[in-house]
Amino acid sequence: MRYTFSQRFSVPVEEAFRWSVDYDPEDFSLMGQEGTRKINKLTEDTFILEDAKKTPEGVLEKTRLIRINAEKRSFSNTHITGPTLHSQFWYEFFPEGKRASRLEFTGLLLYPCDRELTKKGVAVLAAGEKKTDSAIWQHLAKAMEADLKGKVSRTRR
Repeated sequence: MRYTFSQRFSVPVEEAFRWSVDYDPEDFSLMGQEGTRKINKLTEDTFILEDAKKTPEGVLEKTRLIRINAEKRSFSNTHITGPTLHSQFWYEFFPEGKRASRLEFTGLLLYPCDRELTKKGVAVLAAGEKKTDSAIWQHLAKAMEADLKGKVSRTRR
């Protein structure tokens, strides 16, 4: 299933992009979630993220391959382990004047299912994923803006 959303930031595009690809073991707290993250830097533009997120059903583990395209201020996130194997997510950052920016997010979730879903069923699942991912980026936007405007003492790497 494919879904999209936009997220606005009150910081310049270059800062928003750099902040977003500056991975940290404490990222889940910035997302408003409980979990752990291990970061494996393969090259300057390639990372493996090993995530374990606490859910009502238990701990959900996923490994993601991150590929960064700094020239285009974009990156991709491909699930290489976990329940939604091979799902891909694209993040593109655009300027909104000199002091603001926006993220254009596109998700392609490969959802395992024992039966074929109806169009309505797919739409319901996509809406739920969009709501969840959008809420994560709303949390990240607040953390980013506070961090980059010097309102908090914690500095990302």
